[in-house]
Parts: sequence; C-alpha cells; structure tokens
Amino acid sequence: MTYGVAGDAVPSDGLTVGAAASLVGVTVRTLHHWDSTGLVCPSERTAGGYRLYSASDIARIHRVLIYRELGLPLDGIGELLDAQTIDTTEPLRQQRDQLVERIAHLQGMVKAVDRLIEAKNAGLLLSAEEQVAIFGTDWQPSWVAEARERWRDTDQWAQYAERSAARTPDDWRQVAAANSALDDDLAAAKRAGVIAGSPEGNALAERHRASIGEYFECTHSMHVCLGRKYVADPGFTAHFDALEPGLAHWLRDLVNANAVAQGINPDSATWS
Repeated sequence: MTYGVAGDAVPSDGLTVGAAASLVGVTVRTLHHWDSTGLVCPSERTAGGYRLYSASDIARIHRVLIYRELGLPLDGIGELLDAQTIDTTEPLRQQRDQLVERIAHLQGMVKAVDRLIEAKNAGLLLSAEEQVAIFGTDWQPSWVAEARERWRDTDQWAQYAERSAARTPDDWRQVAAANSALDDDLAAAKRAGVIAGSPEGNALAERHRASIGEYFECTHSMHVCLGRKYVADPGFTAHFDALEPGLAHWLRDLVNANAVAQGINPDSATWS
C-alpha cells in the first residue's frame, strides 16, 4: 500500500472524499466506512452537503493508516486517537511484542520450508556416518541417492521427504529400532510355522505395511507390489533370507494373503 505523506498540501477549503482518498491511497468506500463508524469524520461540508476533509482530517487518516499497518484493530485505533490523557505507548509496546512473536513464527516456518526443500533434494537429512550408525553397518548411504533418482517425481517421494524433514536423528533411531524388531519377529514367526492368511500372519503383514507407512502411505495394492520385489530383487531377497532362509518368499506370501483378505487380487495389483 502507498499513501501520501502528512505534509501533502490540502486546500484551505478542504478536499472532497474522492480527492482525499486519492491523496492517502485508500478507497472512497473506506473513507465512507470510517466516517460512519466515527473513526475519521470530515470536519466540513459543502453547501450541497458533500464531505470535505481538512488538513487535520488528513493527518488523522495518516495516523489511522500507520496504526493499521502495525496490526491494531480499527476500534482500538479510534480509542488511541480520541484519548487525550492515556499513554499510547503501552498499546504500541504490546503490538511490538506481537510483531516480534509473529516474526519468530515466520522465521520458524522458513526454516521448516528450507528443511523440506533439502529433504526433497537429499532424501535423508543425516550424514553418511549418522546413517550407518543408526541403520547398521550393512546400510549403504548411496541407496538414498539411488532412490531419489528413481522416485523423486512420485507422490511417495514427496511424502517421504516431508516426513524426513520433520525427523531428528533420535526419531530415525526409533524407526530403525522398530524395523529391526519387526525383522526379528518376522523371522521368528516363519520358524514357528505361521501360515499366510492366518490371523497371526495377517497381523504381521499389517504391521509390515505400517512400517512402510513410516515413509509413505502404503496401500494394500502397493504392499503387494513391494512383496513382488522382495523375491524378484536379489538385494531384497538377500536381506530377508539372511535373517531366516526363505523369509523373502514367505513374507511375499504373507502380504498376498492379507491383500486377498482386503479384497485385492495379488495377480492384478498395481502401484496405486
């Protein structure tokens, strides 16, 4: 917003509402409203009854605009302008404190947006050393870059980046610990002979799907697609079978059976 300065020349016979509005940079409708509420009333009228704003009226308008820029409500502005004896610095101090709080809030939002941008570009806001310390010596930091190049334009990568931006190293330690416990429980369940499609098997499949949900929303259909990769991708197969021989195929069967219970045909499931 731009408006004239207090020293702008005002004719001795005053300014019409249109001329006053043009001078200070507000609308005629605004001045009409301020007149009706008593905030700024023109001191004079023409013979035909039209409003005329004097130099003091224009000065009052400027003070209203300054207070409004500071965020003070119009009714509070009117009280400040009309009070002759009260100390007007206290409301201004209060407004300054509110502005400082707002600035701090906005600065926090800027930092959050910066982290989100960094997470979307980097994938994981952890150094290579932190990644290995948290996820184990088998972890390869290059995997994050490979995933970014492959999935960076997908909704899932956007979700992953948003969640990554909000996580601290301690948060990631909790995620890693939960995943490690899940791997142990899956291996133990296979050794115990848990059957795909059983209540216990479906519960484990849902728990595994929830673990994927720590990174992005994983539907049952998407879960089936991941299960296929567990047996088709040598890296995934090696990871699971190192925990328990045959675990990759067993987990795939567990996921498929759970999907069937949810009305999904594993043979035609897609990434959706």
